[in-house]
Amino acid sequence: MTTDWGEKSTADLMSRYVSKEMGYGVPKEGWRICLAHEFKEKRKPFQAKDVSLSNVLEHVGLGIRYLKWWYKKTQVEKKAPFIDMFGAQPLRQIYGAPLGGIGGGTITRGWRGEFCRWQLNPGMYHYKTVTANQFTVCLRRGGQTVYQQVLSVERPPTLQGWNWGYCGEYAFYHALYPRAWTVYHLPGQNVTLTCRQISPVIPHDYQDSSLPVAVFVWDIENKNDYALDVSIMFTMVNGSGHKDDKCGGHWNEPFHLEKEGEAVSGVLLHHCPTVNPYTLCIAAREQPDREVSHQTAFSPKGTCSSLWSDLITDGRLDSPTGSSPPTSKGEKVAAALAVSCSVPAQSRNTQEFCLAWDMPKITFGSREREHLRRYTRYFGTKGDVSPSLSHYTLSHYSQWEKRIDEWQRPILQDRYSLPSWYKSALFNELYFVVDGGTVWTELPEDADVSGGVRSEDGGLPAQPAVVKEYGRFAYLEGQEYRMYNTYDVHFYASFALIMLWPKLALSVQYDIGELSTVLLEPTERLHLMSGRYSPVKAKNVVPHDVGDPDDEPWQRVNAYLIHDTADWKDLNLKFVLQVYRDYHLTQDSQYLRDMWPICQAVMESELKFDLDGDGLIENSGYADQTYDGWTVTGPSAYCGGLWLASLCAMCMMARLVDNEEKYRWYRDILDRGSAAFDKLLWNGKYYNYDSSGRDLSNSVMSDQCAGHWFLRASGLGEGDYQAFPKEKIQSALKSVFDLNVMSFAGGQMGAVNGMRPEGVPDRSSVQSDEVWIGVVYGLAATMIHEGMREEGMRTAEGCYRTVWERLGMAFQTPEAYCEKGIYRSLAYMRPLSVWAMQLEYRHKYLPFPPLKFECCTKLSNMR
Repeated sequence: MTTDWGEKSTADLMSRYVSKEMGYGVPKEGWRICLAHEFKEKRKPFQAKDVSLSNVLEHVGLGIRYLKWWYKKTQVEKKAPFIDMFGAQPLRQIYGAPLGGIGGGTITRGWRGEFCRWQLNPGMYHYKTVTANQFTVCLRRGGQTVYQQVLSVERPPTLQGWNWGYCGEYAFYHALYPRAWTVYHLPGQNVTLTCRQISPVIPHDYQDSSLPVAVFVWDIENKNDYALDVSIMFTMVNGSGHKDDKCGGHWNEPFHLEKEGEAVSGVLLHHCPTVNPYTLCIAAREQPDREVSHQTAFSPKGTCSSLWSDLITDGRLDSPTGSSPPTSKGEKVAAALAVSCSVPAQSRNTQEFCLAWDMPKITFGSREREHLRRYTRYFGTKGDVSPSLSHYTLSHYSQWEKRIDEWQRPILQDRYSLPSWYKSALFNELYFVVDGGTVWTELPEDADVSGGVRSEDGGLPAQPAVVKEYGRFAYLEGQEYRMYNTYDVHFYASFALIMLWPKLALSVQYDIGELSTVLLEPTERLHLMSGRYSPVKAKNVVPHDVGDPDDEPWQRVNAYLIHDTADWKDLNLKFVLQVYRDYHLTQDSQYLRDMWPICQAVMESELKFDLDGDGLIENSGYADQTYDGWTVTGPSAYCGGLWLASLCAMCMMARLVDNEEKYRWYRDILDRGSAAFDKLLWNGKYYNYDSSGRDLSNSVMSDQCAGHWFLRASGLGEGDYQAFPKEKIQSALKSVFDLNVMSFAGGQMGAVNGMRPEGVPDRSSVQSDEVWIGVVYGLAATMIHEGMREEGMRTAEGCYRTVWERLGMAFQTPEAYCEKGIYRSLAYMRPLSVWAMQLEYRHKYLPFPPLKFECCTKLSNMR
């Protein structure tokens, strides 16, 4: 359902584009913006001043304890807080598609062309635009340079010897991740350049998708009646704009590599800090009608006019031999690479560049252990493979593009009229799989993920086959919420992994499973909300997260210390639901066999929250679930629904493993719990927020059907495996649509978390009047499955247009925004749940083949 307001929102992004040129090979679908566009709305991050007086009074203790902890962390330990309430990132409305594959670090290139967000040290972000990192075009006719321009709209105070200030009204950016296109019409030259950016992010590929590389393909269209010689120069600073760029000892060297009939040349930029050294590489393919030249080293300060003059003289660079001397302390060094070719009249030619970075061995903040990135399995661990990475990339990127096309084409060209905004959301939100501080490491040969507890004792194999073969994967809750694999949020985001890289999804589950049942960390610490001391990790409880990249992930879990999450009601349930959903989609019987005893252990642990024995768990009067700022008391729609759904999943798994005794046990709890759930929470139209009887206990929660959503995604929710009557789910969804969606912000901003029955947002907490984009996508998926297609699309469309078209938050989708003024936690994991919508479309509307996995085998001997 595309609406007039939506069409206007999309058109506004291109309203300042004055050229008629649309570039070469740019797709119709995606996110498109003129380089001259300015976003009118400027939002600010959530801060303490945005908390209402009543909530301030309620959380005075938290504030004082957080301040003390923050001071110790930052001023005494000299570490970065896992959540920095005093240092939230300001909104920079500049980001484009990130560069690189999965787990090797990322460099983000903004939609105006700047290199502006860096995550080379694992999980740690650095927000710095490096001015000298640019592409420059030089046009020559008859041996004379007629045009030379930095392809940047900026006019920086440095590098004044270069020609800056390209007119953004003649260019636009188009993103359809993992590719992006920038089209530059050169005013007065009758030449159009299309830069196509490609990263190797390919579903069901576990080799090339790990490579820390990107390609820039330049299509040059000469629409003159005479030939032109065209040079494109790529300049790159040795570093990332971080203070260690000036620490000294960095050096550059040219290289040439020829093998298998292909040759590449370029410059290696060796960056040599004491921790996590790496090599950047800019390279180009050598071909008979193209000349590659370079400048090994130049200083990216002052006017830098000598490099500019070098190119303008003949369209080539001097190409000195030998390496540059190591930099002195306080000095920076950069390199340049140029490719020149002839473009006949009324014709087109192409140039290809590669950017690679090789940081094979990584340490996290504690510096205790060394980890090998996934790509080292194929390219080695010595830190000298940048030439080989570049050669492989320039030789194989066309195959990557073919596979990307084959993946995306059925959705982009669907016959069921999926709207354009949805196609953009679906692919562009995938940026977070790569740019979520993501690490993908090899499992050490001596690793034992079982913690010493073997399968026969309720544990896991020492090295599960999927982890041994596909490695360990972790991504942050958010770029500002620095915790790996935050599990209550991964519950939503995991749809992207299980549908596109299922082996990585299963690897995460094995890690979480081992940490859940085996790991006990009795060390007590202060939890900031309650002010009480309790153990870091309890046994048979799913951890909140697997750790902070500024510490030692996997070894020290639960970096989150606001609440004691051992008493959270949702984590164990989300593990069980993901286990069965993953089995349903993969039919991996070994996975189910391994997870069955762990599911039993965490469900039995969860039973302690059923205080009155009615089969329904109860919340404990504080924010004891993923809505960690929204108090909930007694049986609740959210956690109660997840509990009933988990019981359904356990019944199904018990049947699969031929354990009738366990089936009857879970069935009895489910029957009693369902009756209690209806009695305590159903009000005739929807499920109340909770059963506390407080004034606001009958608020309409947008996420009240989360349990049913997962059942549907798992092929359950009917017959023997039904927890919620269909007519009640549909009534609840209609109430949510009428109130949380259409009665909020004119129906144009998605679904607010909490709404009062009278049609005003629930403002009882800092989260109840927020919109959580990832929750909205899950809600939309539920609506689609229940036949409410138009309502589901309208609900999700509001979030997409708010984030991507109105607020300028492309490639940094936040956790939350309010109706006016503020947002919270940029670049967040949860919006990957948009892939849950695609799963429902696949089931209900689209004629796609089923997901391809190994066949199910007979399950037995698993009691």
